[in-house]
Amino acid sequence: MKEKEYKFRSNEIETQIPHLAEKGITEFSIHDEKLSCDKTSLLRIMRLAAKKAPDVYFSFLIDASAIDREVVGALQNLFCSIDIPLRPIEKGGKLLFDKKFFANKANLLNQAGIVFGFQLKYAAQTGDTLKAFTDRLDFAANQYPNHIDFAQTENAEEAQTASVSGIFSAKDIRYARDLSFACRTFYSAGRAVPWFLNVLKPLKIYPSRFFADFAEWQRCNNCDFKSGFLPEEQNHTDIEKMQLLFLAEKYEEKNQHDLIALVDDVVRINGAISRLEKEGDSCELELSYSADDLLGPESFDLKAFLENVCMEPAKIKLKIENGELKCL
Repeated sequence: MKEKEYKFRSNEIETQIPHLAEKGITEFSIHDEKLSCDKTSLLRIMRLAAKKAPDVYFSFLIDASAIDREVVGALQNLFCSIDIPLRPIEKGGKLLFDKKFFANKANLLNQAGIVFGFQLKYAAQTGDTLKAFTDRLDFAANQYPNHIDFAQTENAEEAQTASVSGIFSAKDIRYARDLSFACRTFYSAGRAVPWFLNVLKPLKIYPSRFFADFAEWQRCNNCDFKSGFLPEEQNHTDIEKMQLLFLAEKYEEKNQHDLIALVDDVVRINGAISRLEKEGDSCELELSYSADDLLGPESFDLKAFLENVCMEPAKIKLKIENGELKCL
């Protein structure tokens, strides 16, 4: 049965928050462009939400300029996630992207354990180029966001914001679109944040290049943007199968055959934990290595892991017991 959806105007948000529970609302999204830059109003809403709707899951759109320690402190009192537009600014007729500024904001959120994602666009601002867009994507993936969203691949109206120019051709726009859709599938729908950068490291490849290769794989397997494939509507286990098939191909291509079993374990155990936490699906896994090692700091460097950790083939069962993850 589909849950009932409610929509409120911006000026109704604060009056509605105390009544969310009685309406049966368990998730509340506040994605208002004007509000996203208003730190004072955001703080007032967050504090009200913490007091009047502590069990509701909140999703906020917050401009990076509004993120500071005070906002992060308020977010820590909520069951929530935030989305941050990752866009360059126009200055002197040029587009400038301040990596240090955004990295500092992401670091603040990561240190506080706040779940966040980025919103990216391509060819939507005068002066944007394909190279500038792929640089933004590479930067985004390296900040450990929970998800990376591309509205231009999700609805036709947003897609029209991408415009052809002398420095961003129609071919470039199609490339950026397919690259974005590949990231949307592999990284966001694939829940890859816990392991993505660790798995990429032995391949010695930038995230944007990896996603470009996956986009080609999607075309060949009829699950690309033009096919009508919707990654968010797939079971996560099916997305995981795609990830494992593609990763095995990439590791073979890069002559890293000895790491494939380890990569397989890392992806599958993290995927199983994700499904357990989100869908409540417990499962049994047959692994080549100890679960403790796979989930420990050793897995940050897969090559060192292979050299220093012994294989321990085992069958484990994952479940939540008294609010804690258990590997049996």
